[in-house]
Amino acid sequence: MIRPAVRRHLIIAAGILAAIAAAGYLFATRSSLPVASLPAAAGPGTAATAVHTTYPERKTFAREVEALGTVRANESVDITAKVADRVVAIHFEEGQQVRKGQLLVELESSEPRADLAAAEAAAGDSRSQYRRSQELYATQALSEAQLDQLRAALQANEARAVAARSRLEDRRIIAPFAGRVGLRNVSLGGLVSPGQIITTLDDLSIVKLDFSVPELFMAVLQPGLTIEARSTAYPGEIFTGRVASVATRLDPISRSIGIRALIDNRDDRLRPGMFMNLKLVREEGAALLIPEGAIVPEDSRHFVFVVDEGRVYKRQVEIGRRRPGEVEILQGLTPQDQIVTDGTLNVHDGARVRVEADAGGPDAGTEVLLDALGERPGPGAT
Repeated sequence: MIRPAVRRHLIIAAGILAAIAAAGYLFATRSSLPVASLPAAAGPGTAATAVHTTYPERKTFAREVEALGTVRANESVDITAKVADRVVAIHFEEGQQVRKGQLLVELESSEPRADLAAAEAAAGDSRSQYRRSQELYATQALSEAQLDQLRAALQANEARAVAARSRLEDRRIIAPFAGRVGLRNVSLGGLVSPGQIITTLDDLSIVKLDFSVPELFMAVLQPGLTIEARSTAYPGEIFTGRVASVATRLDPISRSIGIRALIDNRDDRLRPGMFMNLKLVREEGAALLIPEGAIVPEDSRHFVFVVDEGRVYKRQVEIGRRRPGEVEILQGLTPQDQIVTDGTLNVHDGARVRVEADAGGPDAGTEVLLDALGERPGPGAT
């Protein structure tokens, strides 16, 4: 007779063997089924995809147009000689600030000075003769024709004196406006010829910044707009100016329009020919911004994934301006919409998600496993 304890052990062992046999049978049967007959992996029990999210934020956004510009002097001229002659005096130093009308260079003037003296003497003699002839004409001792001849001679001699004086002045080279002279290209005693550049003169108290922008910005362009310019010569510094004028014509090839801004340069730091990066600031205002990485482009349209009760839903948005790392949303989102910023390539419309971290918004910093039951339409589902 088998004892009760032994009987109990035999029953347990038999049960274990039966369970193993049943499991083996089920495994063999299931493995023999075609793949198509197996239950789909997707469903309420599908693992949620980890994503990072944030909320749209309203921030100050200046309406800016970026461009590249070239610095030009407010006034600039090449100082040249009008006549050919020898340099007898130089009255400036290279880089010197000069005033308007200041004498810069003198050329040999002995011959034109003598011509002027002779012309003035002839004009003086004609003037005396004409004065006496008027007295004679009043007493009818001189005919009107003779008086006219003397008047014509006087006018001719006076004109010769003016011409001689002008030739003498051509030997005196003066500054046409106040500014800073450049490098000297002549030497004392050297011979200069007409048109030869002696030096340069630039008015740098104010500099012009010339640049172009595409025609699509024409509607916002007007004199008085603020610009902020930067130069590699002065890293980190901003030079502020204002638009002075806008060109009346567009470039027919580039379809861009020229703009000229003025920048105060009394410290003499900006020089003609410098290359500057600039921003044309139209105005500042609030804009709804999201991270650039949240945008999912498709052809000419733009989408974002909005999180709602554990699932993401694809929503079309209208975007506006961009700045580094951020995009303006004109339509399609509100500050209360939780959007996916990292993981957009791993989700699809209606997919379950697990929020790993929030960058902002009412649930910022939380980590939750959202509801995974049921298919329900989400906001903005397409």
